[in-house]
Amino acid sequence: MNIHAAVDSKQSGLSHPNGDPVRLNNQDFVAIDRNRDATYEATYRPQALYNRVNEGFHANNESFLLHEVATNLPIYRDDTGPTDFHLHLPPGGFQLVLVTSGMFTFDYDGRVYYVGPGAVMLQSAIVHRQLFYTWSGMSTEENLKTPQTVVPDPLSMGYSGKFLEAFVTDPTTFPNPTIVGHGHIDEAETPRVAWSHSMHDRPAGAGFWLQDPLALDALFKPMPAGSGIKSSETIYVRDIGIEAPSGQLVTGHIIATDPAGHPLLPKSGSGPADAAFMSKGEVVIYRVIRGTAEFKDSAGKTFELATGDTVTAGKTSLSFVSMGENTQVLRLGLLKGLENLRSWTPTQRDEIDGLAGEIITRKDVRGLRTDGAPVGYLYT
Repeated sequence: MNIHAAVDSKQSGLSHPNGDPVRLNNQDFVAIDRNRDATYEATYRPQALYNRVNEGFHANNESFLLHEVATNLPIYRDDTGPTDFHLHLPPGGFQLVLVTSGMFTFDYDGRVYYVGPGAVMLQSAIVHRQLFYTWSGMSTEENLKTPQTVVPDPLSMGYSGKFLEAFVTDPTTFPNPTIVGHGHIDEAETPRVAWSHSMHDRPAGAGFWLQDPLALDALFKPMPAGSGIKSSETIYVRDIGIEAPSGQLVTGHIIATDPAGHPLLPKSGSGPADAAFMSKGEVVIYRVIRGTAEFKDSAGKTFELATGDTVTAGKTSLSFVSMGENTQVLRLGLLKGLENLRSWTPTQRDEIDGLAGEIITRKDVRGLRTDGAPVGYLYT
């Protein structure tokens, strides 16, 4: 299931933000966030704990935030449950979600998606809500230690829901308006919103993207010889397909190996991967989802990352040296287009947040929830 919806760039509305420009760190730098130093905080809602990649965020001029979201409370409590209908407006409209354990049900613009480990979504500026998530019943300490993966196997689906999420800049600095509060949602209709303003700084060609981990273009391909990465197991690559739908802001790939003697990764038979992605990115981010990986900085010093560790580095500041068996590493390459963006000013942010439900321009009642044209994604 791959979906790529185009944006109508001719819409008029809000002028582009006139705040500070987004700037990547173009210097020689390496910033490491260790899982052993991680803090998990219920920053936005009580059922989810957030583990931010703070060292990399600050070292990269606070231009790009990656964090892990770990579901930690059951859905049936009064203070948890389904979310309201809301949307996010980060610079460039960039919001990435990669599910790494458990199962979720998301409602994007009235269309319901059931997603598990390995599912990728680029979902910003869609009016959406989270309807369901799995919770294992384990204690917080045990829950945070459950393994994560990008392969949808039955064991990983049974754990509490977790995902990696990324934004351009910090979510507290851009509008996140609530459109329809949870207590006012009428399930008999599709109370999705036609957002009447153009999204600020949205790159041409950008759009909503969802990639199922078993879709043909999501299958892993072998890394060609000469990549420079050593491993006792064959190295495979999955392109998560976000470069085009992000408007050429960010590339995304998963570099992985099977467990020794046990094929695990869903593989393509269409030939080797294109290794050119390894050179893309003014700033690169590697997150070890499971296993171990070794890197070398520009001074020749090597260091190892383990499960949950992240490194953020300049374009030529880092080399991927080797990886262990049963290892999965997310690579994000931040492209030059990010520096064409500007942040919302605090006044603009507060103004849009304050509009909330007033930005509803129409509701669409559908015979079936999946029928009809979408109304919540910048359409007139």
